[in-house]
Amino acid sequence: MIDPQRPRLSVVRQCTLLHLNRSGVYYRPAPQSEANLALMRLIDGQFLETPYYGSRQMTWHLRRLGHEVGRKRVRRLMGLRAIYQKPRTTVPHPEHRKYPYLLRDLVINRPDQVWCSDITYIPMKRGFLYLVAIMDWFTRKVLSWRLSNTMDVEFCIEALQDPLMRYGAPDIFNTDQGSQFTTPRFTGILEERQIRISMDGRGRWLDNVFIERLWRSLKYECVYLHAFETGSELRAGLSRWIAHYNERRPHMALAGRTPDEAYHDVPTSSGPGLTPDQMANSNAVRRAA
Repeated sequence: MIDPQRPRLSVVRQCTLLHLNRSGVYYRPAPQSEANLALMRLIDGQFLETPYYGSRQMTWHLRRLGHEVGRKRVRRLMGLRAIYQKPRTTVPHPEHRKYPYLLRDLVINRPDQVWCSDITYIPMKRGFLYLVAIMDWFTRKVLSWRLSNTMDVEFCIEALQDPLMRYGAPDIFNTDQGSQFTTPRFTGILEERQIRISMDGRGRWLDNVFIERLWRSLKYECVYLHAFETGSELRAGLSRWIAHYNERRPHMALAGRTPDEAYHDVPTSSGPGLTPDQMANSNAVRRAA
């Protein structure tokens, strides 16, 4: 927002007009220490196993692993990276409209009926980036994704516009209540195409369960196996993994088909379908068995 090269408008005047603190213009955040990055990776891995852990349970978990950490430090690291729905990839904006959750008891039985999106943190050898993805709910196909080093809305908008141009529009688009998804810049694109907007309840990670499972698979099968050092290396690694996931990885829920095969070939009359709650419960039963 600030242009320091303007010859006729000083930085002080620009800050005054925009109601900004001048010190923020020159602030440069310090990088995280290696110790903090190591803790962040441990927290991220445990979150994939127990996404309902808060800062207290996560602190106890890290102490059992031999790390003498306090709850305040754990809370700060969880909030910084946004791995947990309560504190902070999902940061609601108080002035943005929140939409109701539309998928409860809804039978989802065809491609492009429901798309969903979410943001996650991707650890690297030094530092981290944010990843947003858009998925077709019924076929699990990853329709688009983008990486960013900030949590601004721009990379989310780019990820949204790409599949809208390539595949058309879904009936419903489901996200959490994070400010990137509630801003009128994002919801306006959906409303212009008459797409119904659905948003998870606060703290209900199961409301967007399939993209949460995507994060689990992506991190265990790609990110944690490779110590990516640069953004370009990470982008190339994710491209390979997502291409394999879409094109060659069969899914039990798709009768052994890949997401690409299901997205392009499954007829809409292929069965009664399942509601999101029914699909989550059936998978939980299979894991317990």
